[in-house]
Amino acid sequence: QEKKIFSVQGPYPIIRSLLRARGWVERKLPRSACCGAWPSLGTAEPLHSPCPPGEKEEEEEEQQWDEDADGIHDLMSCLVRNQVPYFIWTNRRSTIDCRLLRQDQVVNHYAQVGAFTTKEGLCLSLRNLPWFDRADPDTFFPRCYRLGAMDERQAFIEDFRLTAARSLLKMALERAGDVPVGTEQPLKSGKGPGESHVPDPMPSAAGPGPPLPPQLVEEALQVCEQHLGSLGHQDIDGDPLSPHMTATDWDRFLRDCYRVAHEGAVLALSGAQRERGRALLQHLAGQLPQLGMEGNHNVWILKPGAKSRGRGIVCAARLEEVLGLAGGCVAPSARAGEWVVQKYVERLLLIFGTKFDVRQWFLVTDWNPLTVWFYRESYLRFCSRPFSLRRLDPARHLCNVSIQKQCGPARGRHPRLPPDQTWSCRQLQAYLAQVGRADAWHAVMVPGMKVAVVGALRSAQDLVGSRKGSFELYGADFVFGEDCQPWLLEINASPTMAPSSTVTGRLCASVQRDTLRVVIDRRNNPTCPTGAFELIYKE
Repeated sequence: QEKKIFSVQGPYPIIRSLLRARGWVERKLPRSACCGAWPSLGTAEPLHSPCPPGEKEEEEEEQQWDEDADGIHDLMSCLVRNQVPYFIWTNRRSTIDCRLLRQDQVVNHYAQVGAFTTKEGLCLSLRNLPWFDRADPDTFFPRCYRLGAMDERQAFIEDFRLTAARSLLKMALERAGDVPVGTEQPLKSGKGPGESHVPDPMPSAAGPGPPLPPQLVEEALQVCEQHLGSLGHQDIDGDPLSPHMTATDWDRFLRDCYRVAHEGAVLALSGAQRERGRALLQHLAGQLPQLGMEGNHNVWILKPGAKSRGRGIVCAARLEEVLGLAGGCVAPSARAGEWVVQKYVERLLLIFGTKFDVRQWFLVTDWNPLTVWFYRESYLRFCSRPFSLRRLDPARHLCNVSIQKQCGPARGRHPRLPPDQTWSCRQLQAYLAQVGRADAWHAVMVPGMKVAVVGALRSAQDLVGSRKGSFELYGADFVFGEDCQPWLLEINASPTMAPSSTVTGRLCASVQRDTLRVVIDRRNNPTCPTGAFELIYKE
């Protein structure tokens, strides 16, 4: 009569315990439900719903079953086996057919969320953000291309070439003793424990070779001048600002850029070129929000479009390598957008010389009007080896727990890094205070993450299947530039609640507890505490 019957699918003992403490009774599901065959939770008929294409959930790393030593919960579940569950929590949206649900059933998923929880979906959706919001996605989402779409593949190639030209100018100026405007680094090497400066590459064993011709810098200047003109729409009626470069010219230009970036080749830079380069980069910094974070090694990260937990992700710094790794995705039989390539954030905020990312939870309780809750607690995941742009292996660049588990312990790891490779955001705040940036978390990092979350949701709002009575908890992954500005990497549906460390064990339990406060307790008492959840947006 009180409609306090629930069903849980997946390893969520905390959800079960919290609901039972509220007087709810579980309608347990057969073990076969884990294999995909679920009884319908709105009717008595069996339901089998395959995972829709483009949907991605962050799968649990461990399967656990609730302990019921005295059998009392099994007995109570048996008594309600023919009753409708009014609260349903699953780790896969595809196991529920929302069309069969009653209006008074609450479910922890929405339909069609692949519009922002897959890498290709987020890539596409955020391009539409200017239609919905004044926010610029280039200020919080590294530029991204679907390599399966031929027009985007060509756009990526052009972007790679332009980035190579900018990178060459930055390296030339830095080696001449200049720091280009717009690319300043707040934390310099050796200035405190938060070393974040990325050193220039060491020459190869064969040596840097003879100096490259002055024409190389001149070509880079002309390319950047032409690009700046196109950004200002000066190329619409007039002649091109630099000679047209053929594919052969670009191949030669990129080979020389690789020599400078990866082999330490010497650049000849005249005084006039130095002044032109400084002015150009200063003007470009006003047009390109990502100029500072993109660094000067032209590293890109290649990702399968709909996988999670870091699977299949590769970093590369050569155009032919990126296109070769993703070669299968441009075959006629491949699904368009199967792979995405994204600019790697090279100028990262590091902790003890090591890369980290932040898992930030947020909760959507309605899509119309869009209602977003931001969790005040989050956690950091560290890589197991020191950051280096000369070595692009996963141990240094992918913070996913499942990836780092495969890497094993590293020699030379900083002794102050946590053995379990996780910190809470409170530990990060204490660290930032130690390095003289006590206000960065609340003044820059959190506000930036909120803008990115709301922007991603608004850009996908018209594509998601809204349903009154549903809600969903998501996990967004961020890295931070050396200026502490956040960069959104991806958003996960069904973020893992498996405790991989002491920190995640505590925080995963608290976010589940507070989620139930918002979606259950607040229905009956709108003024009840919502724990660490903060309402940040409601249309």
